[in-house]
Amino acid sequence: MFTQKHIIDQEINPYVDQWEAEGKFPAHRIFKILGSAGFLGVNKSVEYGGLGLDFSYSVAVSEELGNIRCGGIPMAIGVQTDMATPALARFGSAELKKEFLLPSIMGDKVACLGVSEVGAGSDVSNIMTKAVRKGDEYVINGGKMWTTNGTQADWMCLLANTSDGPSHRNKSLICLPMNLPGVHIARKIDKLGMWSSDTAEVFFDDVHVPCSNIIGQEGMGFTYQMLQFQEERLWAVANVMTTMDNIIQETIEYTRQRKIFKQPVLHHQSVHFRLAELQTEVELLRSLLYHATALYIKGNDVTKLASMAKLKGGRLVREVSDSCLQYWGGMGFTSDVQVSRFYRDSRLMSIGGGADEVMLGIICKYMDTLPKK
Repeated sequence: MFTQKHIIDQEINPYVDQWEAEGKFPAHRIFKILGSAGFLGVNKSVEYGGLGLDFSYSVAVSEELGNIRCGGIPMAIGVQTDMATPALARFGSAELKKEFLLPSIMGDKVACLGVSEVGAGSDVSNIMTKAVRKGDEYVINGGKMWTTNGTQADWMCLLANTSDGPSHRNKSLICLPMNLPGVHIARKIDKLGMWSSDTAEVFFDDVHVPCSNIIGQEGMGFTYQMLQFQEERLWAVANVMTTMDNIIQETIEYTRQRKIFKQPVLHHQSVHFRLAELQTEVELLRSLLYHATALYIKGNDVTKLASMAKLKGGRLVREVSDSCLQYWGGMGFTSDVQVSRFYRDSRLMSIGGGADEVMLGIICKYMDTLPKK
Protein backbone atom coordinates (compact mmCIF):
# COMPACT_ATOMS: atom_id res chain seq x y z
CA MET A 1 0.00 0.00 0.00
CA PHE A 2 1.30 3.45 -0.92
CA THR A 3 1.85 6.14 1.69
CA GLN A 4 0.16 9.48 1.24
CA LYS A 5 3.55 11.11 0.64
CA HIS A 6 4.32 8.61 -2.11
CA ILE A 7 0.99 9.32 -3.84
CA ILE A 8 1.55 13.08 -3.66
CA ASP A 9 5.17 12.86 -4.86
CA GLN A 10 4.60 10.32 -7.63
CA GLU A 11 0.97 10.63 -8.78
CA ILE A 12 0.04 14.27 -8.16
CA ASN A 13 2.83 16.84 -7.91
CA PRO A 14 4.58 15.91 -11.19
CA TYR A 15 1.36 16.75 -13.05
CA VAL A 16 0.11 19.79 -11.12
CA ASP A 17 1.43 22.34 -13.61
CA GLN A 18 -0.30 20.50 -16.47
CA TRP A 19 -3.61 20.24 -14.60
CA GLU A 20 -3.46 23.89 -13.57
CA ALA A 21 -3.04 24.84 -17.24
CA GLU A 22 -5.89 22.54 -18.30
CA GLY A 23 -8.23 23.80 -15.56
CA LYS A 24 -9.06 20.29 -14.35
CA PHE A 25 -7.40 17.26 -12.79
CA PRO A 26 -8.48 13.62 -13.39
CA ALA A 27 -10.58 13.24 -10.25
CA HIS A 28 -11.68 9.66 -10.86
CA ARG A 29 -8.11 8.42 -11.34
CA ILE A 30 -6.64 10.32 -8.37
CA PHE A 31 -9.56 9.50 -6.06
CA LYS A 32 -9.28 5.81 -6.93
CA ILE A 33 -5.59 5.83 -5.99
CA LEU A 34 -6.34 7.65 -2.71
CA GLY A 35 -9.37 5.44 -2.00
CA SER A 36 -7.46 2.22 -2.57
CA ALA A 37 -4.85 3.43 -0.08
CA GLY A 38 -7.54 4.24 2.51
CA PHE A 39 -7.25 8.04 2.53
CA LEU A 40 -10.83 8.98 1.54
CA GLY A 41 -12.56 7.66 4.64
CA VAL A 42 -10.15 7.61 7.56
CA ASN A 43 -12.85 8.62 10.05
CA LYS A 44 -15.72 6.76 8.36
CA SER A 45 -17.13 3.39 9.39
CA VAL A 46 -15.18 0.24 8.50
CA GLU A 47 -18.49 -1.26 7.36
CA TYR A 48 -18.52 1.16 4.42
CA GLY A 49 -14.85 1.03 3.52
CA GLY A 50 -13.47 3.53 6.04
CA LEU A 51 -10.71 3.06 8.60
CA GLY A 52 -12.93 3.73 11.62
CA LEU A 53 -10.56 6.28 13.16
CA ASP A 54 -11.49 9.56 14.82
CA PHE A 55 -11.53 12.99 13.17
CA SER A 56 -8.00 13.83 14.28
CA TYR A 57 -6.76 11.40 11.63
CA SER A 58 -8.74 13.28 9.00
CA VAL A 59 -6.98 16.44 10.17
CA ALA A 60 -3.62 14.67 9.79
CA VAL A 61 -4.51 13.60 6.23
CA SER A 62 -5.54 17.16 5.43
CA GLU A 63 -2.24 18.52 6.76
CA GLU A 64 -0.28 16.11 4.56
CA LEU A 65 -2.36 17.11 1.51
CA GLY A 66 -0.95 20.61 2.08
CA ASN A 67 2.20 19.30 0.38
CA ILE A 68 0.37 19.20 -2.95
CA ARG A 69 1.74 22.07 -5.05
CA CYS A 70 -1.62 23.78 -5.56
CA GLY A 71 -4.79 24.47 -3.60
CA GLY A 72 -7.35 23.12 -6.05
CA ILE A 73 -6.67 19.39 -5.72
CA PRO A 74 -6.65 19.30 -1.89
CA MET A 75 -9.90 21.29 -1.96
CA ALA A 76 -11.49 18.76 -4.30
CA ILE A 77 -10.38 15.90 -2.05
CA GLY A 78 -11.74 17.73 0.99
CA VAL A 79 -15.15 18.05 -0.66
CA GLN A 80 -15.16 14.27 -1.08
CA THR A 81 -14.05 13.42 2.45
CA ASP A 82 -15.26 16.16 4.77
CA MET A 83 -17.87 18.29 3.02
CA ALA A 84 -20.21 16.11 0.95
CA THR A 85 -20.12 12.92 3.04
CA PRO A 86 -20.16 13.64 6.83
CA ALA A 87 -23.96 13.99 7.07
CA LEU A 88 -24.47 10.88 4.94
CA ALA A 89 -22.10 8.90 7.16
CA ARG A 90 -23.80 10.14 10.33
CA PHE A 91 -27.49 10.23 9.42
CA GLY A 92 -27.95 8.35 6.14
CA SER A 93 -29.75 5.03 5.80
CA ALA A 94 -27.81 1.80 5.25
CA GLU A 95 -29.07 1.71 1.66
CA LEU A 96 -27.84 5.24 0.93
CA LYS A 97 -24.49 4.56 2.53
CA LYS A 98 -24.07 1.44 0.39
CA GLU A 99 -25.01 3.30 -2.81
CA PHE A 100 -23.16 6.59 -2.26
CA LEU A 101 -20.82 6.54 0.77
CA LEU A 102 -19.05 3.22 0.13
CA PRO A 103 -18.05 4.02 -3.49
CA SER A 104 -17.01 7.54 -2.45
CA ILE A 105 -14.70 6.16 0.23
CA MET A 106 -13.30 3.58 -2.19
CA GLY A 107 -12.72 6.25 -4.84
CA ASP A 108 -15.16 4.75 -7.34
CA LYS A 109 -17.49 7.75 -7.26
CA VAL A 110 -16.73 11.47 -7.15
CA ALA A 111 -18.96 13.58 -4.88
CA CYS A 112 -19.86 17.25 -4.90
CA LEU A 113 -21.77 19.47 -2.48
CA GLY A 114 -24.76 21.47 -3.68
CA VAL A 115 -25.43 24.26 -1.19
CA SER A 116 -24.45 27.67 -2.60
CA GLU A 117 -26.63 29.45 -5.14
CA VAL A 118 -26.37 32.73 -7.03
CA GLY A 119 -28.38 34.52 -4.33
CA ALA A 120 -27.37 32.37 -1.39
CA GLY A 121 -23.70 31.78 -0.67
CA SER A 122 -22.87 32.18 3.00
CA ASP A 123 -26.57 32.82 3.69
CA VAL A 124 -27.55 29.15 3.48
CA SER A 125 -31.07 29.73 4.81
CA ASN A 126 -31.88 31.77 1.69
CA ILE A 127 -31.48 28.99 -0.90
CA MET A 128 -34.29 28.73 -3.48
CA THR A 129 -33.85 25.23 -4.97
CA LYS A 130 -37.00 23.19 -4.31
CA ALA A 131 -37.68 19.48 -3.99
CA VAL A 132 -41.45 18.94 -4.15
CA ARG A 133 -42.80 15.57 -3.05
CA LYS A 134 -44.95 13.78 -5.62
CA GLY A 135 -45.86 10.26 -4.55
CA ASP A 136 -42.67 8.41 -3.65
CA GLU A 137 -40.42 10.91 -5.45
CA TYR A 138 -39.10 14.43 -5.10
CA VAL A 139 -39.20 16.65 -8.18
CA ILE A 140 -36.28 19.08 -8.01
CA ASN A 141 -36.04 22.47 -9.70
CA GLY A 142 -33.46 25.22 -9.22
CA GLY A 143 -29.72 25.52 -9.47
CA LYS A 144 -26.41 25.48 -7.61
CA MET A 145 -23.38 27.71 -8.07
CA TRP A 146 -19.61 27.38 -7.41
CA THR A 147 -19.89 23.58 -7.20
CA THR A 148 -16.45 22.06 -6.66
CA ASN A 149 -16.01 18.79 -8.63
CA GLY A 150 -19.24 19.71 -10.40
CA THR A 151 -18.25 18.76 -13.95
CA GLN A 152 -16.84 15.36 -12.90
CA ALA A 153 -19.10 14.36 -10.00
CA ASP A 154 -21.17 11.17 -9.99
CA TRP A 155 -23.46 12.39 -7.23
CA MET A 156 -24.30 15.53 -5.28
CA CYS A 157 -25.15 16.03 -1.62
CA LEU A 158 -27.93 18.51 -2.38
CA LEU A 159 -29.52 20.95 0.05
CA ALA A 160 -33.04 21.85 -1.11
CA ASN A 161 -36.27 23.27 0.30
CA THR A 162 -38.69 20.39 0.84
CA SER A 163 -41.50 22.43 2.40
CA ASP A 164 -42.68 26.03 2.81
CA GLY A 165 -42.02 26.19 6.54
CA PRO A 166 -39.50 28.34 8.46
CA SER A 167 -36.19 28.63 6.59
CA HIS A 168 -34.20 26.73 9.22
CA ARG A 169 -36.65 23.80 9.31
CA ASN A 170 -37.80 23.42 5.69
CA LYS A 171 -34.63 22.06 4.12
CA SER A 172 -33.39 18.54 3.48
CA LEU A 173 -30.18 16.93 2.26
CA ILE A 174 -30.69 14.61 -0.71
CA CYS A 175 -28.31 12.23 -2.49
CA LEU A 176 -28.69 13.23 -6.13
CA PRO A 177 -27.12 11.15 -8.95
CA MET A 178 -25.65 13.60 -11.46
CA ASN A 179 -26.58 11.47 -14.49
CA LEU A 180 -30.34 11.85 -14.00
CA PRO A 181 -32.47 13.47 -16.73
CA GLY A 182 -32.87 17.19 -16.02
CA VAL A 183 -29.45 17.70 -14.41
CA HIS A 184 -27.58 20.22 -16.56
CA ILE A 185 -23.97 21.36 -16.15
CA ALA A 186 -24.42 24.92 -17.40
CA ARG A 187 -20.76 25.86 -17.47
CA LYS A 188 -17.34 25.36 -15.96
CA ILE A 189 -16.53 28.56 -14.07
CA ASP A 190 -13.29 30.51 -14.63
CA LYS A 191 -11.71 31.42 -11.31
CA LEU A 192 -9.01 33.67 -9.87
CA GLY A 193 -7.29 30.67 -8.32
CA MET A 194 -7.77 26.95 -7.63
CA TRP A 195 -7.33 26.40 -11.37
CA SER A 196 -6.90 22.62 -11.30
CA SER A 197 -10.22 22.16 -9.50
CA ASP A 198 -13.27 22.20 -11.79
CA THR A 199 -16.08 24.42 -10.52
CA ALA A 200 -19.53 24.22 -12.09
CA GLU A 201 -22.86 25.98 -12.29
CA VAL A 202 -25.57 23.31 -12.20
CA PHE A 203 -29.28 23.56 -13.07
CA PHE A 204 -32.11 21.17 -12.19
CA ASP A 205 -35.15 20.94 -14.46
CA ASP A 206 -37.83 18.56 -13.11
CA VAL A 207 -35.29 16.08 -11.77
CA HIS A 208 -37.00 13.04 -10.22
CA VAL A 209 -35.32 11.47 -7.18
CA PRO A 210 -36.74 8.73 -4.91
CA CYS A 211 -37.84 10.01 -1.51
CA SER A 212 -35.62 7.31 -0.04
CA ASN A 213 -32.60 9.36 -1.18
CA ILE A 214 -33.14 11.86 1.63
CA ILE A 215 -30.41 11.90 4.29
CA GLY A 216 -31.90 11.42 7.76
CA GLN A 217 -35.15 13.24 8.48
CA GLU A 218 -36.98 15.59 6.16
CA GLY A 219 -36.66 19.20 7.29
CA MET A 220 -33.38 18.60 9.14
CA GLY A 221 -31.10 19.50 6.23
CA PHE A 222 -30.11 22.93 7.53
CA THR A 223 -29.07 21.44 10.87
CA TYR A 224 -27.16 18.61 9.22
CA GLN A 225 -25.38 21.08 6.96
CA MET A 226 -24.35 23.26 9.89
CA LEU A 227 -22.87 20.15 11.52
CA GLN A 228 -21.01 19.33 8.29
CA PHE A 229 -19.56 22.83 8.36
CA GLN A 230 -17.71 22.07 11.62
CA GLU A 231 -15.66 19.36 9.94
CA GLU A 232 -15.34 21.31 6.69
CA ARG A 233 -13.89 24.37 8.42
CA LEU A 234 -11.45 22.44 10.59
CA TRP A 235 -10.35 20.41 7.56
CA ALA A 236 -9.77 23.61 5.55
CA VAL A 237 -7.63 25.10 8.31
CA ALA A 238 -5.60 21.90 8.63
CA ASN A 239 -4.97 21.87 4.89
CA VAL A 240 -3.32 25.31 4.80
CA MET A 241 -1.06 24.70 7.79
CA THR A 242 1.54 22.67 5.89
CA THR A 243 1.29 24.95 2.87
CA MET A 244 2.06 28.00 4.99
CA ASP A 245 5.02 26.19 6.57
CA ASN A 246 6.31 25.32 3.10
CA ILE A 247 5.86 28.83 1.70
CA ILE A 248 7.69 30.40 4.65
CA GLN A 249 10.52 27.86 4.35
CA GLU A 250 10.85 28.34 0.58
CA THR A 251 10.94 32.10 1.14
CA ILE A 252 13.72 31.70 3.73
CA GLU A 253 15.74 29.64 1.26
CA TYR A 254 15.19 32.09 -1.59
CA THR A 255 15.95 35.22 0.43
CA ARG A 256 19.07 33.59 1.85
CA GLN A 257 20.61 33.28 -1.64
CA ARG A 258 19.07 36.39 -3.27
CA LYS A 259 21.18 39.50 -2.61
CA ILE A 260 20.23 43.15 -2.49
CA PHE A 261 22.59 45.98 -1.53
CA LYS A 262 25.47 43.44 -1.32
CA GLN A 263 23.87 41.19 1.29
CA PRO A 264 21.20 38.46 1.30
CA VAL A 265 17.63 39.76 1.52
CA LEU A 266 17.16 37.50 4.54
CA HIS A 267 19.86 39.37 6.48
CA HIS A 268 17.76 42.54 6.56
CA GLN A 269 16.17 42.70 9.98
CA SER A 270 12.77 43.67 8.63
CA VAL A 271 12.72 40.45 6.58
CA HIS A 272 13.84 37.87 9.15
CA PHE A 273 11.75 39.52 11.87
CA ARG A 274 8.66 39.43 9.63
CA LEU A 275 9.19 35.76 8.80
CA ALA A 276 9.53 35.02 12.52
CA GLU A 277 6.22 36.81 13.18
CA LEU A 278 4.48 34.82 10.44
CA GLN A 279 5.78 31.49 11.72
CA THR A 280 4.63 32.41 15.22
CA GLU A 281 1.12 33.15 13.92
CA VAL A 282 1.09 29.81 12.09
CA GLU A 283 1.99 27.95 15.28
CA LEU A 284 -0.74 29.76 17.23
CA LEU A 285 -3.31 28.78 14.62
CA ARG A 286 -2.08 25.17 14.72
CA SER A 287 -2.64 25.12 18.47
CA LEU A 288 -6.20 26.40 18.04
CA LEU A 289 -6.85 23.76 15.37
CA TYR A 290 -5.57 20.92 17.56
CA HIS A 291 -7.50 22.21 20.58
CA ALA A 292 -10.77 22.38 18.61
CA THR A 293 -10.15 18.94 17.11
CA ALA A 294 -9.47 17.39 20.53
CA LEU A 295 -12.75 18.78 21.85
CA TYR A 296 -14.65 17.71 18.72
CA ILE A 297 -13.61 14.06 18.92
CA LYS A 298 -14.87 14.02 22.51
CA GLY A 299 -18.33 15.01 21.25
CA ASN A 300 -18.28 18.73 22.02
CA ASP A 301 -19.88 21.44 19.90
CA VAL A 302 -16.89 23.32 18.49
CA THR A 303 -18.81 25.68 16.20
CA LYS A 304 -17.31 28.74 17.88
CA LEU A 305 -13.73 27.42 17.84
CA ALA A 306 -14.05 26.11 14.28
CA SER A 307 -15.35 29.51 13.19
CA MET A 308 -12.47 31.25 14.98
CA ALA A 309 -9.95 28.94 13.31
CA LYS A 310 -11.55 29.45 9.89
CA LEU A 311 -11.57 33.25 10.38
CA LYS A 312 -7.95 33.35 11.52
CA GLY A 313 -6.88 30.89 8.83
CA GLY A 314 -8.48 32.91 6.04
CA ARG A 315 -6.74 36.06 7.20
CA LEU A 316 -3.40 34.44 7.95
CA VAL A 317 -3.03 32.74 4.54
CA ARG A 318 -3.47 36.14 2.92
CA GLU A 319 -0.91 37.65 5.27
CA VAL A 320 1.62 34.88 4.67
CA SER A 321 1.17 34.82 0.89
CA ASP A 322 1.33 38.61 0.55
CA SER A 323 4.33 39.09 2.83
CA CYS A 324 6.31 36.20 1.36
CA LEU A 325 5.53 37.15 -2.23
CA GLN A 326 6.95 40.62 -1.53
CA TYR A 327 10.32 39.11 -0.63
CA TRP A 328 10.47 37.22 -3.93
CA GLY A 329 10.49 40.53 -5.77
CA GLY A 330 9.85 40.32 -9.51
CA MET A 331 9.95 36.51 -9.40
CA GLY A 332 6.97 36.55 -7.06
CA PHE A 333 4.90 38.24 -9.75
CA THR A 334 5.51 35.37 -12.20
CA SER A 335 3.77 32.02 -12.50
CA ASP A 336 7.11 30.23 -12.15
CA VAL A 337 7.11 30.04 -8.35
CA GLN A 338 4.87 28.40 -5.77
CA VAL A 339 4.28 31.57 -3.76
CA SER A 340 2.37 33.24 -6.61
CA ARG A 341 0.04 30.25 -6.96
CA PHE A 342 -0.52 30.23 -3.21
CA TYR A 343 -1.28 33.96 -3.38
CA ARG A 344 -4.08 33.26 -5.88
CA ASP A 345 -5.42 30.09 -4.29
CA SER A 346 -5.40 31.26 -0.68
CA ARG A 347 -7.81 34.13 -1.33
CA LEU A 348 -10.72 31.70 -1.39
CA MET A 349 -10.37 30.73 2.25
CA SER A 350 -11.95 33.95 3.52
CA ILE A 351 -14.90 33.40 1.16
CA GLY A 352 -15.64 29.69 0.68
CA GLY A 353 -17.26 27.61 3.41
CA GLY A 354 -18.57 30.76 5.08
CA ALA A 355 -17.12 34.23 4.60
CA ASP A 356 -15.07 35.97 7.30
CA GLU A 357 -18.04 38.16 8.13
CA VAL A 358 -20.24 35.10 8.69
CA MET A 359 -17.58 33.59 10.95
CA LEU A 360 -17.58 36.81 12.98
CA GLY A 361 -21.37 36.65 13.25
CA ILE A 362 -21.24 33.07 14.54
CA ILE A 363 -18.54 33.94 17.07
CA CYS A 364 -20.56 36.93 18.26
CA LYS A 365 -23.64 34.73 18.60
CA TYR A 366 -21.74 32.37 20.91
CA MET A 367 -20.37 35.36 22.82
CA ASP A 368 -23.92 36.74 23.15
CA THR A 369 -22.86 40.13 21.77
CA LEU A 370 -25.23 40.37 18.79
CA PRO A 371 -27.92 43.07 18.99
CA LYS A 372 -31.28 41.67 20.03
CA LYS A 373 -33.98 41.76 17.34
